[in-house]
Amino acid sequence: MSKHLELVTKLFSEHEKLVTKKNTPAEGGNGIYQRYTLPVLTAAHAPVHWRFDLNPATNPLLLERIGVNAAFNSGAIVWNNKIVLVVRVEGNDRKSFFALAESDNGIDNFRFRDYPIELPQTNDPDTNVYDMRLVQHEDGWIYGLFCTERRDQNAKDFDQSAAVAQCGIVRTRDLERWERLPDLVTKGGQQRNVVLHPEFVNGKYALYTRPQDGFIDAGKGGGIAWGLCDSMERAVVDSEKIIEPKIYHTIKEVKNGQGPAPIKTEKGWLHLAHGVRNTAAGLRYVLYMFMTDLKDPSTVIYKPAGHFIAPEGEERVGDVSNVVFSNGWIERKGIVYIYYASSDTRMHVATSTVEKLVDYCMNTPEDELKSHLSVKQRKALIDSNLAWMKNNLK
Repeated sequence: MSKHLELVTKLFSEHEKLVTKKNTPAEGGNGIYQRYTLPVLTAAHAPVHWRFDLNPATNPLLLERIGVNAAFNSGAIVWNNKIVLVVRVEGNDRKSFFALAESDNGIDNFRFRDYPIELPQTNDPDTNVYDMRLVQHEDGWIYGLFCTERRDQNAKDFDQSAAVAQCGIVRTRDLERWERLPDLVTKGGQQRNVVLHPEFVNGKYALYTRPQDGFIDAGKGGGIAWGLCDSMERAVVDSEKIIEPKIYHTIKEVKNGQGPAPIKTEKGWLHLAHGVRNTAAGLRYVLYMFMTDLKDPSTVIYKPAGHFIAPEGEERVGDVSNVVFSNGWIERKGIVYIYYASSDTRMHVATSTVEKLVDYCMNTPEDELKSHLSVKQRKALIDSNLAWMKNNLK
């Protein structure tokens, strides 16, 4: 075996060891969900043939040619008995693209397909794309809604960071051929975190939007909004109603946004969202939950207080630290697989059940919004527990 072939073989062997590592439940927890010890996807999970030129004639030193910086913010779907993630992969050049990775059990052994998605373009090509939500709609199509980012043409030449974000839309029937539709049109300024409701509502397509004034700042907008449109082939939302607002001195005081599409249960629609607050160390992103009415998904019926998942341990370290973000979860035989990214760097999974998540939403107290009321709320729990302990613990 030549030296070059030996090095190539070693690259593939090390990659195989990484991909096939068994993921095990993490110790501890709160009973609501189960974290796992390993990320399900990292930059190193990207296939060797995406990164290295393996031909000794053009790369005799076997150097990495096109690096991968991160794998995060994945949409999710069950397809052909596999759990498939549409991953935001970021190259060393800072450009993000989408790629499919699939696993039989949804916990480990995720493998990327041979090629990333070659996204069709509109007349105004994307500069960057990210954070696709996959939704299998009752109209028979699988839709992918994502953020398309372009430079703000009104910005001064010296400002090369000013951007405009809108909602891009694709659809597919097989996760292989993707049809690009026109970007969503709204009156709400810039749009990120737009999610399609999986069912028709009053014969229309329903969308969770997040109108905001600028690329970063929510401004007078912000909050999770609700809007209806007649067609996804030329999606136009004329009116957006805020159904989940940002609120002072909470986990969502700066901004919030819908995560993946909601999960339908007998008690209502389960929603996973992200909330952002400011700290002395910068913005902190956490995940939180709420439920909406089964017949009217625009009406919030339960709002458990505080975060559902917050970054812990190594999750707090990465390209954008102190962040967890989710745009993908799936329900399979009552088990809910929650796919979340940490610090804009890697993907994790946590598992729960529909039963637990419904219980959590319906029976966790709401945020009372005042410190003294929070104490009273906790005191009521303590009084109840002390009485139970007195009567039952000897």
